[in-house]
Amino acid sequence: MLALWAVSLASTPARAAHELLQLFVSQPYLELHTGPGRGYPVTQVVARGESVDVLFRRTDWFKVRTERGVEGWASARELTKAKLADGTPFQVNLGDRAGFASHRWESGVYAGAYAGATLFGAWSALSITDNLKLEVGLSQYIGNVSDGYIADIGLAHVFMPEWRFSPLVDIGTGYERVEPKATLATPVDRGDAVGYAGVGGRLYMTRRFFMRGEYRKYVVFTKTNAYEVNGEWRLGFGFFY
Repeated sequence: MLALWAVSLASTPARAAHELLQLFVSQPYLELHTGPGRGYPVTQVVARGESVDVLFRRTDWFKVRTERGVEGWASARELTKAKLADGTPFQVNLGDRAGFASHRWESGVYAGAYAGATLFGAWSALSITDNLKLEVGLSQYIGNVSDGYIADIGLAHVFMPEWRFSPLVDIGTGYERVEPKATLATPVDRGDAVGYAGVGGRLYMTRRFFMRGEYRKYVVFTKTNAYEVNGEWRLGFGFFY
């Protein structure tokens, strides 16, 4: 008896790991294509009240399996008309204005200037709420006197995320490594902690893409107990998912 109980406990996580999301068709019918796109022919139709199991997603298409075991592809937009087992609508990020206002992850690249030097970089962000995001970034600047790298982490607050243009402010900390260019003497590389505060905005463009512009003030805490203040502006492109 104990052996059977142990086997049951061991097999429960395995079964749970293979559970699929079940959706019920609430529209008159759901069309299933042979592939993830409108260009693929429709070979199956699922009637109202029947269910499908979601297998996986590819961009804005989901591969599903019907109650009869037939597999096909349904568009995300059509599946938003389906319902979960408890009767609530199925929600999915469609990569449109609604997705721009409310999404989980975003990433992007940018260019600009830091303390007069040419700047390139990239960032990624996790949405804690629609307004608040945890961001990490890595950038490189190339100047006449020195080159350097900045790694930072911080919080960004987006005002009115549902607007096409959304203002934002951010604050954070990080680390800057400076590599002076050699002249007559051997230069000494330097690494310092930094803090920053910035203001900018995001402009929705199309599908999953948006532009982001920002101006930041960096405070560099040097090892001589002094500090430097450097300005930075950046403009780039991002995408959300």
